[in-house]
Amino acid sequence: METHQIRYFVAVCAERNFTRAAKRCNVSQPSLTRAIKLLEKELGGQLFVRGRERSSLSELGHLVKPLLERAYRCTEDAKCLALYFMQPGTARVPARARQREQRRAKDQGEGAIASS
Repeated sequence: METHQIRYFVAVCAERNFTRAAKRCNVSQPSLTRAIKLLEKELGGQLFVRGRERSSLSELGHLVKPLLERAYRCTEDAKCLALYFMQPGTARVPARARQREQRRAKDQGEGAIASS
């Protein structure tokens, strides 16, 4: 499973349309469709019931949606934290990531990262 596949899945869930999701992700529709099909193959079933104008989640899609959305949020948080670490002040650290880091620092007896 690759992060771009998860990002595409989240976009199709939001847009309910593969073409609009591809535009949202700045990729071609065939590339997005191919990535979703590979994700479906890896997960062992269809994630979407595809229609001409609208796609809806399949039973498997409903089941994995919360997990894939959480994975997507975590990857975005990691990117923000890395940017903040490499260039302090250039990125806003997401609140949940900041809270996790503060708990980790407290547990280890280190100083917590600054709020932004």
